[in-house]
Amino acid sequence: MTFCYKYPRPALTTDAIIIANEKGKKYILLIERGIEPFMGMWALPGGFIEMDEELDEACARELKEETGIEGLHLELFTCVGTIGRDPRGRTISVIFSATIPERIPVASGDDAARAKWFLVENLPELAFDHSLIIRNYFQKD
Repeated sequence: MTFCYKYPRPALTTDAIIIANEKGKKYILLIERGIEPFMGMWALPGGFIEMDEELDEACARELKEETGIEGLHLELFTCVGTIGRDPRGRTISVIFSATIPERIPVASGDDAARAKWFLVENLPELAFDHSLIIRNYFQKD
């Protein structure tokens, strides 16, 4: 079924904050973007939802496609929708999170050139507004 709307609508994405608490250190899982915008920069795993999937399912699918990780219990963290956060247009993202006891092997796929664990206190420059999202995540405690 196709609909035509008089007013433009924003795009909807999901992103995953995956934290590994390993031997007293916190690691976060990031992907290197293999496509524009921000190709070559690091970001949270995530992407656009499909029309026939729930938000948490979309996040789990993107996480699996981009990092090879599956089966985590993802919890809703927050939503972000600041105007201008995505150069492709108005995009709202629903952020999910999971904490695991140690880093697990990752394998990049889909539009992620690489997937890698980073120490939280030593992050590279991040795409979009992902630095702010991560900072807000750690300030919630």
